[in-house]
Amino acid sequence: MISEWVVSILLLFGGTFILIGSIGLIKLPDFFMRLHGPTKATTLGMASILIAAMVFFANTKTGLSVKEILITIFLLITAPISGYMLIKSAIHHKLKAKEGTKGLDNIEDS
Repeated sequence: MISEWVVSILLLFGGTFILIGSIGLIKLPDFFMRLHGPTKATTLGMASILIAAMVFFANTKTGLSVKEILITIFLLITAPISGYMLIKSAIHHKLKAKEGTKGLDNIEDS
């Protein structure tokens, strides 16, 4: 009973963060700002959904599955690295940022 509530809350939490990250990907004005939606909110949402899957399968006949743990670790390691690589590529190609983008003075000149 209590595990069903935990799974439901984690699924709602994860779905909400994925929705917020997807809206941010569409609505934010430039590439540098748009990258925060998928790398931050969507990663947290997917981790929440995978934790919900771990809780659900731990309380069924199959027991705790290693697959969800490995997927969560892989996601939490690769999402920030891919975001970093995309930003470095955009800086290398001198992609223009919108006027309100903060942190542009911290970019090193190559």
